[in-house]
Amino acid sequence: MNNTKFKHTTVTAVVIANMIGTGVFTSLGFQLLDIQSGFAILLLWVMGGIVALCGSITYAELGAALPRSGGEYNFLSEIYHPCAGFISGWVSATIGFAAPIALTAITFSAYLASLFPEFDLPWIRQGIASALVLSLAITHSSNRKNSGNLQVVFTILKIVIIVLFSISALFFAKNLQPISFTPAVNDIDLILDGSFAISLIYVSYAYTGWNAATYLSSEIENPQKNLPKILITGTAIVMLLYVMLNYVFLKVATIDSMQGKLEIGYIAAQSVFGDLGAKFTGLALALLLISTVSAMTLAGPRVLQVIGEDFPVLNFLSKSNKDKIPTTAIYTQSAIAIIFILSSSFESILIFAGFTLALNSFATVMGVFFLRIKKPDIERPYRIQAFPLPPLIYLSLTGWTLYFVIVNRPIEGLFSLAIIASGGLIYFISTKK
Repeated sequence: MNNTKFKHTTVTAVVIANMIGTGVFTSLGFQLLDIQSGFAILLLWVMGGIVALCGSITYAELGAALPRSGGEYNFLSEIYHPCAGFISGWVSATIGFAAPIALTAITFSAYLASLFPEFDLPWIRQGIASALVLSLAITHSSNRKNSGNLQVVFTILKIVIIVLFSISALFFAKNLQPISFTPAVNDIDLILDGSFAISLIYVSYAYTGWNAATYLSSEIENPQKNLPKILITGTAIVMLLYVMLNYVFLKVATIDSMQGKLEIGYIAAQSVFGDLGAKFTGLALALLLISTVSAMTLAGPRVLQVIGEDFPVLNFLSKSNKDKIPTTAIYTQSAIAIIFILSSSFESILIFAGFTLALNSFATVMGVFFLRIKKPDIERPYRIQAFPLPPLIYLSLTGWTLYFVIVNRPIEGLFSLAIIASGGLIYFISTKK
């Protein structure tokens, strides 16, 4: 492997692993509190996949035209203003990666606690989650070969386990649930209801990570050519896996047993394989979450690194080792994630992070229109097909969900806006200094 660039297979693995994490194994329980229609539930996951695919197509054009690491930080700085980029980077650093890392590590420890009751103490679960974050920070701070190989292996393992689980669950299930996935008369009322839009935020969070490759643009071999393929391929694979998983969950486990629960995969496995089989499945699903923490530990610190390069007062974040890995940024992000683990509840992080990240991506996707006006002659190795349909679909569906979150969950929405405002304040202070 070339030690200065990641191969496109590695970065595709990063995209897939970033997306398949806590959300798909936990959010169904929250959705079932308000929606019990099989058609409406699967439609949620299809719509979430369409939104992510339209977003990834739009990001592909932005990433090919502006091929520098940093994701939204790089895009918004170039399109709008350095302040917008800084705020986006601040959101990515504090919420975009650290919060999902915390959620995934918390879920990992919860699955282990369900398998080993002696671990089911708050301080032990927090310790396990924190140890996972720290150990992966050490691994990804070593060298690029170890980092890339670890990610590819865990991602392949993740896909294989999900497919095997889905096939075996349907094959061995003694009593498949009589849930229908064809449209019913009252489904239209469910889809137009605010609870459907709120559930779409949970789904959008589960798809979060489709943009992960743009954080590594400068470290990808031939980014103008490979970045669009990476983003679209990774998102499409995850969409298929998500729809399949939720179909399986709904067919093998009762709605009552899953409502409001986090350990959806464990509950589904228990209904099919019994307690012993569920323990093995739960252990496998817990191991899958290691891949997600690993992927976000790999991608996220690149945002902090480019912020450190651009703002002298934060220059310490740009420091890297001899293999050009931003070690200081990796440990800084991991420290923030551990603070979340020790201080916040799962659900509060989930709603808050989902809304904030959707708002961040909304501003970025809108930027493709501004960039075409502002820099019409810039080289665009990849251009959005059927433009402007993909970005308009993304903006319409995401804007719809953001509106309903503000109306129905104003505390989370206002707290998100406060984080954005604090990023603007830090930018102002750093530029003055």
